[in-house]
Amino acid sequence: MPYLTQACPDPEPLDCRILTAALDLFVEQGYHNVSVHEIQSRADVSIGSIYKHFGGKEGIADALYTHILGELDQLVDGIMEQHAAAIERCEAIVAALFRHTETHRNIIAYIFHTKHADFLPQQAHICESSPFLKMRAIVEQGIQQGELRQTDPWVATACIFGGMARLIQLRLDGSIGTPLPHYLEDVLQALWNGMIADKNQDILPSAGAKISKLRS
Repeated sequence: MPYLTQACPDPEPLDCRILTAALDLFVEQGYHNVSVHEIQSRADVSIGSIYKHFGGKEGIADALYTHILGELDQLVDGIMEQHAAAIERCEAIVAALFRHTETHRNIIAYIFHTKHADFLPQQAHICESSPFLKMRAIVEQGIQQGELRQTDPWVATACIFGGMARLIQLRLDGSIGTPLPHYLEDVLQALWNGMIADKNQDILPSAGAKISKLRS
C-alpha cells in the first residue's frame, strides 16, 4: 500500500496490493497505457478481485488518488500539531516533501506529476483538496499574524509552495540530478527573503542545526 506516514501492513491485504501495483504502473507508463490485466499481473491477484474491490481501472485510480491525498493530509496535520508558527509549518512541509520525493518517489509523482483531470474528471482540482487548502490556510495564518508580508494569500501560497512543487517535478523528470534536501537551505532562504515580514528577519534559516533537523 502506498503509505507516507505509516508502515505498510505485512502481509499486505489484497486491495492494498492492487493499489500498490497500480501506482507503480501508472507512474511508470501513464494511466492510459496501463491495462487492468497488467495491474492484475503485477499485484498477483485475480481479475475478479479487481472488479470486486474497485470496479475497474478508473475505480482503482480514484481510490488511489483519494488514499494518497489522505496520506498527504495526515502529513500536513502532523506538521501542524508539531509546529505553531506559520513559518515553521511551511519550512517543515517543504522539507518533508523534498525528503519524500527521494524516499517515496511514486507517491509524490502521483500527487505532483500526474494529470489527474485527464482520467478523473469527477475529482476536484488537486489545489482544492484538503491538504492543499490547509497549506493555503497556513500561509493566510502567517499573513494575519504578521509573520509573512501583507499580500494576497494566493500570491503568497504560490511563492512559498509553487516553487517547491516545480523543483519536485524537475527532480522527478530527472532534470535535477541531486537529491532535493541538498537544496533545502537555499530554497528556504529564497522564500523568506521575499515573503517574511521585516520584523522576523532575525529568524531566517541558517546553515546550522535548524536545516539539519528539517532534513532528517
